[in-house]
Amino acid sequence: MLHDRREFQRLKLAKPILATMDSANALILDIGIAGAYIEHYGAVQPGHRFQLKFRWQASDVEFTSEIVRTQVVRQYGGDGKSAVSHSGAHFVTPVGNATALLEDLIASFVGRILAAQRANAAGDGSIDSSAVILSSVGAARRKRTLGYVSYRLRGTSWWRVPTDSPHQPEDGFTVSAWEDEHELESLCRTYEEADEEGRRLIRMVAELSVRPA
Repeated sequence: MLHDRREFQRLKLAKPILATMDSANALILDIGIAGAYIEHYGAVQPGHRFQLKFRWQASDVEFTSEIVRTQVVRQYGGDGKSAVSHSGAHFVTPVGNATALLEDLIASFVGRILAAQRANAAGDGSIDSSAVILSSVGAARRKRTLGYVSYRLRGTSWWRVPTDSPHQPEDGFTVSAWEDEHELESLCRTYEEADEEGRRLIRMVAELSVRPA
């Protein structure tokens, strides 16, 4: 349902990802676990379905996708005749292991951003290894899930609350109950030191843990 699609946040890419929209070139500007924001030639209508394909770690990542919203941003693009559009697309069906590759891409990108933030805050070029924990968050989703746990930061203290809801709170994050406790302790420390955008990105990775298998 459309109202469900907007629950998930997207990663704003500093450098767009080159992709194809069916047989035409496109650029992925933002990407999340449920969809992407794309720049492409031509005008489309909401409901239009197409194959979105891009490369990650030397592998093709492909989803049958559906346009949710779209707007023409330039009447003439680089080819001098086609309109340029920005469209929000929902991932409908993964091809092969596209979902696993997408989750790895998101965790890797967010991990790099947070590691860079921590290094800048420390005033040196070191990379804190705790950011690597992000790459394993979501692995528990492949196991039998018995609910979720919400981590809420109240002042300087963390509250760990078992819950039946995968909702991501504004003052923390929610993960699968199967996630490793030691890794989550490290994730809490990373959350404490992150700015508001960093915390949003942590919630985005936590969504990998709670989304349906």
